[in-house]
Amino acid sequence: MLFNESDIIKGCLAGERASQKALYEHFAGKMLGVCMRYAKDRAEAEDMLQEGFLKVFQGIFKFKFEGSFEGWVRRIMVYNAINLYKHRSRKFQEDLDQENFDAPFHDNILERISAKEIIALIQHMPEGYRVIFNLYAIEGYSHKEIAQKLNIAEGTSKSQYSRSKQYMQGLLAKHYQILNEPFEAAK
Repeated sequence: MLFNESDIIKGCLAGERASQKALYEHFAGKMLGVCMRYAKDRAEAEDMLQEGFLKVFQGIFKFKFEGSFEGWVRRIMVYNAINLYKHRSRKFQEDLDQENFDAPFHDNILERISAKEIIALIQHMPEGYRVIFNLYAIEGYSHKEIAQKLNIAEGTSKSQYSRSKQYMQGLLAKHYQILNEPFEAAK
């Protein structure tokens, strides 16, 4: 079946199960990728995805056929992840192992790492780091917007993003066991 977005949306508005199934099947893979970046593991990402699609179907009448429908669905998934984070009432955790995150960063790591490995590394970040890293580096929100969405100070967003980058560098260094490798200049 070809995906005709407008007809599928209209079918969902009419409560047609076949249209809801087609919409889900079309976007589930991409949106699971979004959820994986915010979740601590695949099971949590799948829960986020299901909850996000419930919100999509419940709020589809709010879509005004202006702009990208995929972007609208993606925003719902991101807001769902933010709300899950807020609901847990966790404050940003700084209980990191007192590891050296000032290790030199080797540019050639980016040539060796896959998207799947990056997602796995992001999932190992403390939740506060993970949320801000995703919102700023992946979704493109400004620190001011992040501060408003998470009810934190803009400076907190900036410092958490900086720490999340250091944390990611440490994870990469550990993952590729480069802490003890001699630094090689990029060729």
